[in-house]
Amino acid sequence: MSADAPTGFAAEQGLASCHTCGRLSPVASGRCPRCDTPLHLRKPESLTRTWALLAAAVLFYIPAMGLPVMRVSGLGGGEDSTIMSGVITFWQMGSYPVAIIIFTASVLIPILKILALIWLCLAAGGKLGGSSRALATTYHITELVGRWSMVDVFVVAILACLVRLGSLMTITPGPAALSFAAVVILTMFSAMSFDPRLLWDQRRRMTTPAP
Repeated sequence: MSADAPTGFAAEQGLASCHTCGRLSPVASGRCPRCDTPLHLRKPESLTRTWALLAAAVLFYIPAMGLPVMRVSGLGGGEDSTIMSGVITFWQMGSYPVAIIIFTASVLIPILKILALIWLCLAAGGKLGGSSRALATTYHITELVGRWSMVDVFVVAILACLVRLGSLMTITPGPAALSFAAVVILTMFSAMSFDPRLLWDQRRRMTTPAP
């Protein structure tokens, strides 16, 4: 590397990575010369949008857990089933793997994902600390596993399509299915709106000595 080669961070040199194609270009140009996407040093209002989506996800999570996720109607009447009652039923029937999968994907993962995003937002805002490796690992895992928490909605949809026995039995999705789908979608959008580079900006501010 030559002595006059540029050093430091790209943002300090006015360079921005395109959100679409990844090309590094001067942010002053306004748009990426390759794909014409608007350039920003960081995602605009990243933390504000992430917090807003997280708050909405928490609000939808309450009815997703409390309301029926499906209703089974038959000759003996109808019975509503929530996510937790379904987990308990499968456990009592001895279907332990199914109960564990539903509990992990529909209860544990959404809660952990919401808590992880809260931690990342607080760390990016300088409210909480954490090692760079732990924060990066948490972000990548959160973005990866969030989509698998839709398993309950898939199960209800499959049952509603397959179990059609006329007057003997009918399975219909409950209001919690929509709420749970909203939780998954909102947490996915929340992870997408979060800019992980804010973590490194905050880390640099903490480690850079004051002039």
